[in-house]
Amino acid sequence: MTSRPRPRPLDPGLWVILATPFDVEGAVDHASLSREVEHALAAGADGVVALGVFGEATSLSLAEQQQVAATAARTASGTRLVLGVSGRSTEVVVEQGLAALESAAGTGAERDDVALMVQVNSAAEDTLVAHLDEVHRRTGAGIVLQDYPATSGVSIPVGTLVRVVVRCPYVVAVKAEAPPTPPAIAEVVAGTGVPVFGGLGGVGLVDELAAGAAGAMTGFSAPEGLRAAIDAHRDGGFTAAREAWAPWLPLANFEGQAGIALSLRKTLMHRRGVIDHPGVRPPAQPMPDSLAPLLEQHLATLPSTSAAISATHPGGH
Repeated sequence: MTSRPRPRPLDPGLWVILATPFDVEGAVDHASLSREVEHALAAGADGVVALGVFGEATSLSLAEQQQVAATAARTASGTRLVLGVSGRSTEVVVEQGLAALESAAGTGAERDDVALMVQVNSAAEDTLVAHLDEVHRRTGAGIVLQDYPATSGVSIPVGTLVRVVVRCPYVVAVKAEAPPTPPAIAEVVAGTGVPVFGGLGGVGLVDELAAGAAGAMTGFSAPEGLRAAIDAHRDGGFTAAREAWAPWLPLANFEGQAGIALSLRKTLMHRRGVIDHPGVRPPAQPMPDSLAPLLEQHLATLPSTSAAISATHPGGH
């Protein structure tokens, strides 16, 4: 275990997962990435997350990961930042984490304002604790522990996850993405006191908030909808959150289609003028042309608050 001071837990609220935009040649588009950060902050994000699963981090070189971390940190200056690491083994996680943290620090970001998001890499309690201990010891960063078996390939019992978090005081949040998420969130909140965030595009947001989630940590082309639901739950509980989220849920369902979710989200963001090009890198799949008319229908029926957010990013194609 480390003797460093306990890192500050993440604030409750909205943490927006950033997609990594590419230009027409397939290179990282840093101007679009900066606009994406600005879009998230304009929508009321309490923090942003770069290099997450929907940031296509596994398709980026280490140098590209560093550049993305620097752009996100520079644009989000003064806002807390989480940087994902796509590796699973300890050495790879440490290498990626240190590189991203150093890039963020090079923009003036304070180390206490930057955390690393690390995926569960083992269902064995002692193995996972040893992994997290080593990552924290060598990076000094607070850790957001992501339980996302769809990408990690690891299914960990909730009780084991709770014990791991209790044993790792540098865990600043848990991202719960192993369905069914509401009971898992309730158990982790009750057993740890650490803030727990839902993800998965916000589809289960209302139930997750009712179960005790501190907010949402996810990607969504209209983050203002997530903000509205979180604020409504804070002020009026389940009924208010349900009413606030209902107009946005069809878009969240459309955007969350398995296999093409990322290309749908990027296309929606492109159509709203946030990013210049909707391209993805393999193995991500491009949006089928057959869905273009339906996507336009979803855009046309967004609540009026989205028009104000989109107006800050003119130039959509």
